[in-house]
Amino acid sequence: MKITLTAVLLGLLLSLPLHAFAAPAGGDTKIDAVLSVDVSNSMNESDVNKVSFEAMKMFIDMASVKGDKIGVVAYTDQILREKALLQINGVQDKQSLKTFIDQLTRGPYTDVAVGVNEAVKILESGGSEPGHVPLIVLLTDGNNSLNAGKSQAQSDQVLNEAVKKAKDKGIPIYTIGLNADGTLNKDVLERISKETGGKLFITSSADDLPNILSEIYASHLKLKVVPLKGFTANGEFQDVTVNIPNASVLEANISIMSSKPVEAKLVNPAGQEQKIPSDKIVYSASSAYSLIKLLTPEQGDWKLKIKGVPKEKIDINLIYNYDVQVSMELSSSISYKPGDSVPVKASLQSNGQQVTDANLYKNAKATLLVTDLDTKKTAESPLATAGQSFEGSFKIAEAHDYEVKVKVEDANFARESQPATISAKKAAAPAPAPSGSAPPADGNSGTLVGPIAWGGGLLIVLIAAALFGYSLWKKANKGFFGQMVVEVKDEDTGERTSPQYRKLNAFKGKVELHQLLQLAPEFAETKQIVFKPGPADTVVVYNQSGCVIEKGGRVFDAVQGKELKNNDRIKISLQNVNKSVTVEYLK
Repeated sequence: MKITLTAVLLGLLLSLPLHAFAAPAGGDTKIDAVLSVDVSNSMNESDVNKVSFEAMKMFIDMASVKGDKIGVVAYTDQILREKALLQINGVQDKQSLKTFIDQLTRGPYTDVAVGVNEAVKILESGGSEPGHVPLIVLLTDGNNSLNAGKSQAQSDQVLNEAVKKAKDKGIPIYTIGLNADGTLNKDVLERISKETGGKLFITSSADDLPNILSEIYASHLKLKVVPLKGFTANGEFQDVTVNIPNASVLEANISIMSSKPVEAKLVNPAGQEQKIPSDKIVYSASSAYSLIKLLTPEQGDWKLKIKGVPKEKIDINLIYNYDVQVSMELSSSISYKPGDSVPVKASLQSNGQQVTDANLYKNAKATLLVTDLDTKKTAESPLATAGQSFEGSFKIAEAHDYEVKVKVEDANFARESQPATISAKKAAAPAPAPSGSAPPADGNSGTLVGPIAWGGGLLIVLIAAALFGYSLWKKANKGFFGQMVVEVKDEDTGERTSPQYRKLNAFKGKVELHQLLQLAPEFAETKQIVFKPGPADTVVVYNQSGCVIEKGGRVFDAVQGKELKNNDRIKISLQNVNKSVTVEYLK
């Protein structure tokens, strides 16, 4: 009986696929970005027309319609002005950030360390949320120019500490050096970017900044900038084709760079001219660019019509924003040896579901990346497209540990799966029996039965404990399905916020109401109201706070948990402020 139970438990462990321990990254990734800009007086020469300000505004316009967070730091050798992370929930929030940028002024001296250090502090104080990725964009025109009260050694110490903190917290810093006079300290900016996993951009003309900011936005979200047909304006409408390749495009950002105003029209694949702006088309413009954002656009060829000032050069770029991730599966075996062939399979997922769009697979290239963790060498090999998956294998060469992941890319995006680690190191050989030892003369093996049985029992206990631990881990990391619609009502004035849609697939195991309320301090009491995944795609609410929860006008007790099904709506009356929160669960 012991042998049978052990075999069953081992079988269960061995049947667990590796991808069960390495979930794919959450979908619909949002950014937490801080734009840190040098506003020293020397920028008056490097950036006469304040194109750096326009470039930052274009970055803001390219951000998602809802969900992204953006902050701004304006520095010299001190912080002149700053705006903490603001969550974008609509056009008004973007306009608030752009108005803030327009109001920035210049000042004397420059200290790059100040701009980096404050940007890191803003991201730290803003709190991190599941599904959000941080970054810093640092714009500067060159070397430090310190006042008499500060030494270069002091500045270097602050910078080193800030860069280390950014590296430790996984915050890449993208540096942009304006090198108009040729004195840019490239080494410092390159070190900042390299150590934090960012990238350095150098330009002698501020006019390049909008394109650079576009590339940073795309690079950070694993997207690609697609140059469209540029032209020299002739004073008439000129056509440019914008292809929406598949139904997985969440947003299509069309940036039109021109130093003079342009007029734009848009025709959908059915030949119908679209109203700009509208519910599905967001339009913004400045002195350096115009940007058209298509929301969940129809697949096919759109026609963009642009009328510019005669002889004006017009450049057009396109960035698609996809809700696509890569999910990787490895062989179910948990032990390998040199010479073994390891099969690998990967697929594309969107919003937690497998993508079924055949065109997305057909046009994509999948690459298997295998890193030998002992030698630090990485080998790449192509995976074959097999319907709605990518398949292949690799052979283990040495008794080493390996990290395995899959990269999928096409002309518009690049994605990588979460890595998985496997080992081909041989288990230690059993110690040889002591010299001179021999089996009992009478052949009685009873002295071995006890240790064997004890060892078998211990093995059963250990495996059972492992399975129990795994079940607890799995329960704690169970994924959600659907989304929450959250509204806040001021009970004194009767005012309501607009409905905020919070996708739940970015959370694992549980989510506090306070997180859905963007961690606002006035709602701190809602930390004790927790939602957990329930059976059959439901959600269970637990209330350990003093808040009162009602459903259908009736108060109910959720201390032990209450199940919410599709379209269930609850009202939560807060105790510390005279406000209520309405939450509706949608599958």
